[in-house]
Amino acid sequence: MEIDFAFTFWKNMGLFFTQTAFVTVGGSYTVLPYVAQYSVTKLHGLSKLQMIDGFALAETTPGPLIIVLSFVGSMAGYNHFGGSLWMGAARLLATTYFTFLPCFLMIFAGAPLIEKTHGIEIIEGIPGLITAAVVGVILNLTLYLGKDVIFPGGVLFSHPGITSLFVIPFRV
Repeated sequence: MEIDFAFTFWKNMGLFFTQTAFVTVGGSYTVLPYVAQYSVTKLHGLSKLQMIDGFALAETTPGPLIIVLSFVGSMAGYNHFGGSLWMGAARLLATTYFTFLPCFLMIFAGAPLIEKTHGIEIIEGIPGLITAAVVGVILNLTLYLGKDVIFPGGVLFSHPGITSLFVIPFRV
């Protein structure tokens, strides 16, 4: 039973981060709301505050997508296996692998197809639609995590944390 449970955990993790790699069309900020909501609410791999810590880490360094996804993967492995640093490290490596692999496959398979689309007006208008969708997704991320930063005890049960409006809180 325990082996089947661990296999299911690793299989779900591989599928989840492979799916995130396929929806990164608009950049990292289009996939991060999906990662945040799914990993916190569905997988229960980490808390909202840990997800906010991941975003704070990503904003201080280059490459936010890989850093946040690796952080989410390592924290979920660490939390899931009772604070095991080895499982956190293993999941960090697996998360990075499953995030990069589909991207490389899409680049090698899709590059010849993209070259054939140059000069077709309908296809050249698609980036404008993607830009509009990205703005909506970033707003979704702001609302999803921003309310927990401004109202740490919940919207109905606490007063707004005024300092969080001016300073990004870092927890140790």
